[in-house]
Amino acid sequence: MKILIVEDEPGISRMLQRGLMTQGYEAIITDNGDEGLRLATEEDVDLVLLDIMLPGLDGRQVLKRVRLRKPNLPVIMLTAKDELTSKVSTLDDGADDYLTKPFALEELLARIRSLSRRSEQTENSVIEMGEIKIDLLAHRVWVAGKQVELSSREFALLEYFTKHPGHVLSRQQILSAIWDYSFDPGSNVVDVYVRYLRKKIDLPDRPSVITTVRGAGYRFDRPR
Repeated sequence: MKILIVEDEPGISRMLQRGLMTQGYEAIITDNGDEGLRLATEEDVDLVLLDIMLPGLDGRQVLKRVRLRKPNLPVIMLTAKDELTSKVSTLDDGADDYLTKPFALEELLARIRSLSRRSEQTENSVIEMGEIKIDLLAHRVWVAGKQVELSSREFALLEYFTKHPGHVLSRQQILSAIWDYSFDPGSNVVDVYVRYLRKKIDLPDRPSVITTVRGAGYRFDRPR
């Protein structure tokens, strides 16, 4: 994990760098807001420790600009101010967390671990296959970069397919998973919803990602 430290007090930045490196993290340092913004947005960093009082762009300005380009990059603000209004405004500006100086290294490490777990959970909630992207938490779907509107049943059907790519799923399996009860074996509800879904997620002039397997059911093929 690579951590960017944006701090203009050399003693603090070196202490943080040494402490993080002893815990197995990679840590890089800059002492001004302009360079901090460049590194945060152009380099492959996983988390930013950002002081509020900086030469050049201050921490809040850096944070706002980082949020425009990397909205999900975890940022912990470092502040010498202990007033409640300062903490609240820092969070309102888009910070994920804050620490008031002086702080113990153990507390910082705990905050970093917490944000890392949160980031992993967010990543696990998104499924990407070819040009199809599914946000499981927000219940949103994009195809070739464009958001498509799905009903709750269509969304559940797509999620079920993408979690079993390449598997032939019988109509009864799909009924049990999506509708949670048994239909009359003669019901065509699965076929109807597969048809609805194909219209919304298949791209023009390309084969459907949902293949009908005669006499067996349906198979979701990973988009190329």
